[in-house]
Amino acid sequence: MSKKQKNSSAAKVHKLKNFMLFMNIFIIILLTTVISILTIQKTDKAIKSKVTTMVSALNVQMQKNLDSYLQRMETIGTLVFSEENTYKYDPIANNIDEYDAIKTEATIEKHLYDICIMENFVDFSIIYSDNRHVGKMSNGTVKLFGDKLYSDLHAMINRTKTADGWSTGYNNNYRRIYYVKQVNENALLVISFYTYELDDVFEHPGGIEDITVQLVEENNIIIYSSDDSQKGKKLSEDIVQTIKDRSAVTIMDNKYLVTVKECSDKWQVVCSAPTKIILKEKNDVTYYIAVTAIIAAILATIISTAVMSKIISPVNEIVDTLVDEAHTDLLTGILNKRTFEKKVEEALRSNDNTEKKALILIDLDNFKGVNDTLGHAYGDKVLANVGDILKRVFNVEDYLGRLGGDEFCVYLNISDIQQKNYIAHIEEKCGKLSNEFHNNYTGEDNSYKISASIGVAVFPQHGDSFTDLYKCADTALYHSKHKGKDTFTIYEEEKK
Repeated sequence: MSKKQKNSSAAKVHKLKNFMLFMNIFIIILLTTVISILTIQKTDKAIKSKVTTMVSALNVQMQKNLDSYLQRMETIGTLVFSEENTYKYDPIANNIDEYDAIKTEATIEKHLYDICIMENFVDFSIIYSDNRHVGKMSNGTVKLFGDKLYSDLHAMINRTKTADGWSTGYNNNYRRIYYVKQVNENALLVISFYTYELDDVFEHPGGIEDITVQLVEENNIIIYSSDDSQKGKKLSEDIVQTIKDRSAVTIMDNKYLVTVKECSDKWQVVCSAPTKIILKEKNDVTYYIAVTAIIAAILATIISTAVMSKIISPVNEIVDTLVDEAHTDLLTGILNKRTFEKKVEEALRSNDNTEKKALILIDLDNFKGVNDTLGHAYGDKVLANVGDILKRVFNVEDYLGRLGGDEFCVYLNISDIQQKNYIAHIEEKCGKLSNEFHNNYTGEDNSYKISASIGVAVFPQHGDSFTDLYKCADTALYHSKHKGKDTFTIYEEEKK
């Protein structure tokens, strides 16, 4: 073979080698690109689906929290009717001696203050049709309504059946929310509180950046917003058009992820976040995959698998974390209100009504004083400590929950051995709980004592649902408060 032929053959081999190398690189790049695109699409779908589901569940929880909070305010309002003079006294229709009127109104006022003493109400008062009022009435409310105090508050009654109603935005003032209930022909019960009291109601776990929780009126005016600057303003027109004429929906478009749930009085809880924020991690990872696929063509298959794992792993971690946080009260480490109620209801439904169980309702005494005197940081320490106390006193078979604020609840499982002496067992547990609180001090020098008032309802004689047991336990708790606090009361004993 000549030298020329050798050179020609070498050139052909070199060309074939280059061709094969080129085709190999091309195939690897093509496969890497296809795998990367499929991975990105799958991840995009998974992230959107999981985040949408999580935000929708969060919205439902916020709506239930709000309905529960408003129901609690209404329940407190019904306590007004426990005193006959309060709802029968009518100085307008009846010709009442001035001395008797002063004496009766003083009794009513004391009754009102006794009921609202543990709550952060701005107003808790009975207003008569001549604009006179008894109880806690702020100067701000009097000044805001002027001589239309009774008439305009009466106009807020929008539920004919129960003769009551919720309202806000009077004269474009969205700093307060009002609950009004007809007491008699010439008297109204008025309860109001600042909208920032809803911060605890709409507290949500971390995990999603820039999510905004808002409570919106029927006319799309924002009553409450986690972004304080939005209160009293109109809901974004983009969001309005997205949720228009829908009472419960979750939608993600190019601008927003929005979920809405209708509450009482046609108010709506709206959770929203910019789509670019929700999908920021996905977009960052997409760019990383594309760059990695181009630069590391030979290792593209391995890298794409690693990247896929890197994508899915954080998403699963985020979702798992959010699921845990959706069930757990982050401050105390025990069940949150929604999960606690669900677990108790499931436990009650599975019970055959022959085994005794107990619902123990706990409300901290003097907790408001901790926040007012020592600050909310100390208040958070107290609440976290309560979670530790409950874990020490009760067993793993018992359900421990924080219902909100400084209110806690325990579903007490009573073993077969303890069934015959279940009252003694309940008293023993409540006694241990009270003793734990006897040593519960806070403050820099541990000089501020926190005690607890406790109310107990027993299943099944006091009810076969969470709602019924809670009402009975709340009544027992109310009596514990009036017996001087720092004690416990079993509902059946109070009835005797």
